Amino acid sequence: MTSTDVAFHDWHIEEREYLRLEERRGRRHAFETLDPTRTALVVIDVVPFFVEESAYCRGIIPQVNLLAEELRSAGGTVAWVVPGYREPTPRDREHRGEEIAERYARSGGPGTPAERLWPELAVADGDVVAEKTAYSAFFPGSSDLPALLAARGVDTVVVTGTVTNVCVEASVRDAATLDLRVILVADACAATRDRDHNATLHVVHRSYGDVRPTAEVVDLIRAGRR
Repeated sequence: MTSTDVAFHDWHIEEREYLRLEERRGRRHAFETLDPTRTALVVIDVVPFFVEESAYCRGIIPQVNLLAEELRSAGGTVAWVVPGYREPTPRDREHRGEEIAERYARSGGPGTPAERLWPELAVADGDVVAEKTAYSAFFPGSSDLPALLAARGVDTVVVTGTVTNVCVEASVRDAATLDLRVILVADACAATRDRDHNATLHVVHRSYGDVRPTAEVVDLIRAGRR
């Protein structure tokens, strides 16, 4: 593949998992409605460091932009999250090796948080742009995102971005721990392999929130317009 190619995950959740939870709660999906004015689209780490190396990441850009446009026009919040620099810890250096630990610590790139975003993202005035210094954007002390969303009365987060099974999954887990309603967008997240991507979808669906494709989330946004 070249740096301009795109790819799309062959994502799925096994039908038995849908049926298992449907039997428990009486419905297929955890969250059947949302209030757009209390919802935030949270886009994790869509920066050149990841996009340039990942055809899967390039493939999610249209879905992310569509969700941003739909939610913004319905009165919701769009939040872009980028990696901030944190000097690698001894554990980081031991786990990754010196060179790779430093490379990932600088994955956000130079400039202001807004300047670090992939240029094809549809960022607008009034959007939230935050940086994080841990895998999760919702881990205590890693980011001001939770406070920014709380100030806007957000109770639901629609999560997209990369890498699905690393920073996206970490953010979903911590958002759920904060008692936010979480919807992970299956075709607007990118991992390096389908098996990694689908493993996170499985875990999130079972334990942390809802998993839906872009089209269904757009329908929820439109249905929730006032």
